[in-house]
Amino acid sequence: MDGEAPLLVIVDGANVVGSRPDGWWRDRKGAAERLRDRLAERGLPGRPTPVELVLVVEGAARGVESVPGVRVEAASGSGDDRIVELAAEHPGRPRLVVTADRELRRRVTELGAEVIGPSTLLR
Repeated sequence: MDGEAPLLVIVDGANVVGSRPDGWWRDRKGAAERLRDRLAERGLPGRPTPVELVLVVEGAARGVESVPGVRVEAASGSGDDRIVELAAEHPGRPRLVVTADRELRRRVTELGAEVIGPSTLLR
C-alpha cells in the first residue's frame, strides 16, 4: 500500500555532489560514497523518520554500494531518467526529489513529487 509507505526520498547524486566545489571531480565515486555515508548518518534534515532514501548515481560513480538506510541505484544511462522512473513507479506514495536541475525538477513535479535543493542535505 503506497498510502502507508514512508516518504520516498530520491537523491540526484551527481547534482548534489556537484553543488559544492570540494574537489569531487577528482574522485566521483569517493564523493558519492561520502554523500551516501552522510545520508546514512543524518537522514534527511528537518524530516521525521521513517523515510526511504535512494541515492541515484551515474557515470564514474557507478559501483557505489548500498548501506543500511540508503539504497544506491546505479543508472544504466541518464541519472535523471532513472530518477524520473523511480518517481513514476510510486504514484500514490509521497515522493521527494533532491536536485537543483531545472529540467529534472519539472519532470518529477509533473509526476506529483516534491522537490528540494541540495543545500538542504548539505547543511
